[in-house]
Amino acid sequence: MHNPDNTVIGFIGTGVMGKSMAGHLLDAGYPLVIYSRTKEKANELIEKGAEWVETPKEVAIKANVIFTIVGYPVDVEEVYFGENGLIPHGREGSYLIDMTTSAPSLAVKIYEEAKRRGIQSIDAPVSGGDVGAREAKLSIMVGGEKEAFEAVSPLLQHLGTNIVYQGKPGAGQHTKMCNQIAIASNMIGVCEAVIYAENAGLDPETVLKSITTGAAGSWSLSNLAPRMLKGNFEPGFYIKHFIKDMKIALDEAERMDMPVPGLALAKSLYEQLAENGEEDSGTQALYKYWKN
Repeated sequence: MHNPDNTVIGFIGTGVMGKSMAGHLLDAGYPLVIYSRTKEKANELIEKGAEWVETPKEVAIKANVIFTIVGYPVDVEEVYFGENGLIPHGREGSYLIDMTTSAPSLAVKIYEEAKRRGIQSIDAPVSGGDVGAREAKLSIMVGGEKEAFEAVSPLLQHLGTNIVYQGKPGAGQHTKMCNQIAIASNMIGVCEAVIYAENAGLDPETVLKSITTGAAGSWSLSNLAPRMLKGNFEPGFYIKHFIKDMKIALDEAERMDMPVPGLALAKSLYEQLAENGEEDSGTQALYKYWKN
């Protein structure tokens, strides 16, 4: 059983979500070693007592349970397999938990290489955005060996409220693709509903009082539509990262010979926004596609 007396936690990636997640583990009393490409993003955690190191290698040497949540699959590759990566320098018997939304095939590769070195690995992508991370109410989708999941489950409970073991290595990432596919088409519907309300001369905030609790209800409708109406397009989840996720899902669907027209349309709309300079905005900025 992992507890603050026998566990040093490593955390790599202290961005919009990672900072809050690492903070919960620190608040739970665990010694925390952190690395992020931009040290300034970790200042708040350092002030609270986390130890900063210069490379993933140093995290691997100091910690026996390591969480990662970085940007893109290429970043995951570097953090895990690079010259200063976690797997070349990881301690036998340690645990690696990748919470990045990444390619299922990469999750399998990490699992296989880690296992060869006596290291346990699970893929555990999350959903819930900045709010879920801040409130420790994330949905966590886990792939890997059941025993490894059970070993780190108490730690995951500091980060989320809906933690589900999905199956073999890569299953967590495949589940996250299901999540992103559902969100992609839903975000189009949310934006069209809000714009329709405005064009019909309705008060959109009053409309939301009716439709968020009915059959149309969704997390995006309840949490992101109000941000659209306030002109708040700060990232709870970056457009550039959502495009990355949709590309992974499209690639996986193509391998399954499965048409995904809703996903393809959503990706094309978001790519247009990115081309117009919105790549660092939150996904709710899809609203601007109609307003602009």
